[in-house]
Amino acid sequence: MQKIRNIAIIAHVDHGKTTLVDKILHSCSIFRDNEQTGELILDNNDLERERGITIVSKNVSVKYKDVKINIIDTPGHADFGGEVERVLKMADGVLLLCDAFEGAMPQTRFVTQKALALGLKPIVVVNKVDKENCRPEEVYEQIFELFFNLEATEEQLDFPVIYGSSKQGWMSTDWQKPTTDIFALLDAVVENIPAAPINEGTLQMQITSLDYSSFVGRIAIGRVHRGTIKENQPVTLIKRDGKIVKSRVKELYTFEGLGKVKATEVSSGDICAVVGIDGFEIGDTIADFEAPEQLPVISIDEPTMNMLFTINNSPFFGKEGKLVTSQRIKDRLIKEMEKNLALKVVETQGADSWLVYGRGILHLSVLIETMRREGYELQVGQPQVIVKEIDGKKHEPIETLIVDVPAEVSGKVIELVTQRKGELLIMEPKGDLQHLEFEIPSRGIIGLRNNVLTATAGEAIMAHRFKAYEPWKGTIPGRLNGVLISMDKGTTTAYSIDKLQDRGRFFVDPGVDIYEGQILGEHIRDNDLVINIVKGKALTNMRASGTDDNTRIAPAIKFSLEEAMEYIQADEYIEVTPQSMRLRKIFLTEQERKVKGKQFA
Repeated sequence: MQKIRNIAIIAHVDHGKTTLVDKILHSCSIFRDNEQTGELILDNNDLERERGITIVSKNVSVKYKDVKINIIDTPGHADFGGEVERVLKMADGVLLLCDAFEGAMPQTRFVTQKALALGLKPIVVVNKVDKENCRPEEVYEQIFELFFNLEATEEQLDFPVIYGSSKQGWMSTDWQKPTTDIFALLDAVVENIPAAPINEGTLQMQITSLDYSSFVGRIAIGRVHRGTIKENQPVTLIKRDGKIVKSRVKELYTFEGLGKVKATEVSSGDICAVVGIDGFEIGDTIADFEAPEQLPVISIDEPTMNMLFTINNSPFFGKEGKLVTSQRIKDRLIKEMEKNLALKVVETQGADSWLVYGRGILHLSVLIETMRREGYELQVGQPQVIVKEIDGKKHEPIETLIVDVPAEVSGKVIELVTQRKGELLIMEPKGDLQHLEFEIPSRGIIGLRNNVLTATAGEAIMAHRFKAYEPWKGTIPGRLNGVLISMDKGTTTAYSIDKLQDRGRFFVDPGVDIYEGQILGEHIRDNDLVINIVKGKALTNMRASGTDDNTRIAPAIKFSLEEAMEYIQADEYIEVTPQSMRLRKIFLTEQERKVKGKQFA
């Protein structure tokens, strides 16, 4: 028996996966005593640290009681489901992490379903039992029910459960008896998760993720399914479509702690990184040179949403970004498709615009944000859901939406969701909150979060996941208010903004450069209004009774990228550059909008 355990950690967003991995790394003394590591060691790119979410799955390994445990940290958000589906192929068991207060959330269900279908052995960890009004026993029953509904086998239903708090660094089999370390969890992993099996025969290894190094290029990562892989060995690469390419392994690495260690050979059951193979994609099989056999290709759920990406053609084009040409943007999108399996890029009739298909608003916004930080300038249009024709009828994606709100504002939330063709399925108390479950078209979710947070004074907790394609539910009302549009190019003045405050709420501050056709704020009525806020106060030599000291301006509303994506309409773009984000009309002059605006009506 070889002493290797491969486990994936799965959970809903913010239930404590990455914090738990931190504690495992520390308790298996990966670091020197004097080493400064900080928190959330695995969230290593800026975006993950700022948002506090995991976007890309990571591999680490620890040694415990001379057993090597390979740990795969996965994203919790359903928009990154493509990332989770492929890395589960490397595991023999999963740690399902659940918040002791929130219980099983929609994303938990989504990932658990994938894990159980692959026949992985689960260990349930009820985390955050130090929270007030937590309910560990209820959560345990809820998870058992979830497993039962997802048709788990007898063996999977007989799962061990560990309670604890990864933040405080303890795990125990009884939540009322806190310990001082997390070894109870590691013991459970060694005892319950099956050891990685040794499959004899010719080499088979599926590439499930990839890494990039500026020295050696692209590195293939995966688990050796059968046989052994050796340094300098000639191999066959079988593409997803069955095409065969002959190649050779230059170097091999296994994972140790947070880094990689060079190896001469890796046998089946272990996870390794292979250098020297060109032209591979995720899902390809590395097989024997003489008798290649392909492993089943990873299937990924299809995208449910698309957005138009186009070059920046505003008057401020090229002022802030370095990478602005259509060729640069196209190359970047094609490169993203290599590692982001759930993403699809389709060319449009225009030479400088593309339709990018993704799993949801967060999935697409993370791509836009990453490109912006790399120095790209681009414009994006309104997100659209993908409509299908099934049996001659129009079908659209429907999602399950869960909202937890204080009871006194639950009526407002139900009203907002039902206006957007949502149906209330479950309403029950949960602690001091009201737990609501709806079925709602994906179109209805775009722009809903802002309204719900406004109506509940920011206290609502929302989560949703794709359910299925169902018949079209009819028209959904869009944004109710029109926008304030700039008439002129120039710098905004406090004097003009002050005089126009009764017309609506502004998105720009005084002293900002703007151009004609830029959206400056939200109008109080339902029509668009063209305004001039670059006009200064006319100076005369007459004495004026009023003074300029009493200009009182309400602070400008600042959107995040996701909020802006949910806010814009079909005839509007978001201009994204490395330093700023502006909303604009597609047609900048009023004359053009009058002539061509009918196509959006």
